[in-house]
Amino acid sequence: MRNGTPTLSATSRALAMLEAVIADGGLSTVSALARAQGMPPATAHRQIATLVAEGFLAPMGGGRHRAGPRLRAMLAKVDDRQIMAHAAAPLLNRLAARYGGVAQMGTLENDMVTYRVKTGENAGELFTRVEMQLEAYCSGMGKVLLAHLPAGERETYLAGGPFVALTPDTITDPTDLARELACVARQGYALDRGEIVAGLSCIAVPVHQTDGTVVAAISLSRKVPGGAEPRIIKALQDTAQALNRQLFTT
Repeated sequence: MRNGTPTLSATSRALAMLEAVIADGGLSTVSALARAQGMPPATAHRQIATLVAEGFLAPMGGGRHRAGPRLRAMLAKVDDRQIMAHAAAPLLNRLAARYGGVAQMGTLENDMVTYRVKTGENAGELFTRVEMQLEAYCSGMGKVLLAHLPAGERETYLAGGPFVALTPDTITDPTDLARELACVARQGYALDRGEIVAGLSCIAVPVHQTDGTVVAAISLSRKVPGGAEPRIIKALQDTAQALNRQLFTT
């Protein structure tokens, strides 16, 4: 087909109705939802009956419905971070192959960076590993994730030290760290200048979802001087945008 595989309009309409029921939260009747969707009520009732029969919806009484057991079971199996890691891995592998070093992705949980992806020719030489958690204040990815926290959460983090020096270059003073995070938020990337391992530098950028929320950070670590390299920053930002398109756009 010139425009790709054709879709089934009946399936599309049923999925739209399912989405409408879930978004409505069980407040409206099937007839009301049909009117909102511009759909004949008889068609809507048949769709709802099918979705109930298949377990995707469950009746609440009064013509209203909620998520059914099959849908809830499916959602429980969805791991957003794992989906993101699977999408990021080939993109980061290409980045590491092009520029050398080790490319990684991390998310923030309980004030710690959880490493989700690690790839590169010399990845085994770097001390990090997938699923490892490390303090956020001393890494490039950690700085990115902290810099994009809501202001109140970031202030609570900064007040919760102490911040232990891992190398002579680790930022340990809360005021200096706050200044560093403000700079990261403003410029759109973070640098780790040998702050977690002496001689190891890192550049990191945020991964945004559609509404602008930062959901992860990606980085490239190399044994080179820790300055801001425009070509690396641009490559990381392009990779983050490619990941955003895969995950959050249709």
